[in-house]
Amino acid sequence: MYAIVEIAGKQFKVTQDQYIYAPKMEGEAGASVEFGKVLLVDADGQVEVGAPVVEGAKVSAEIVEHVKGDKVIVFKKKRRKGYKVKNGHRQQFTKVVIKGISK
Repeated sequence: MYAIVEIAGKQFKVTQDQYIYAPKMEGEAGASVEFGKVLLVDADGQVEVGAPVVEGAKVSAEIVEHVKGDKVIVFKKKRRKGYKVKNGHRQQFTKVVIKGISK
């Protein structure tokens, strides 16, 4: 059984006991969260597609920890002008484990 769920504007395909890195959300480590924007549910070959969401479907999860992603280098340069700027950025994520999918 799997589901496609929208978390903070991004879509994830999730199954039970799967770890995902979602955009940073509120809550302490160990807190439980529910996602109500379920776009698709597949239960043993029976696919139910929402328009836009599946009514009554929920995905329950637990926050494991808050982490940072890999560093992305942002480099700007203008030729022949002596202009160079180098910056780095690390996106913040929340590691979440999916506990269950209910219809």
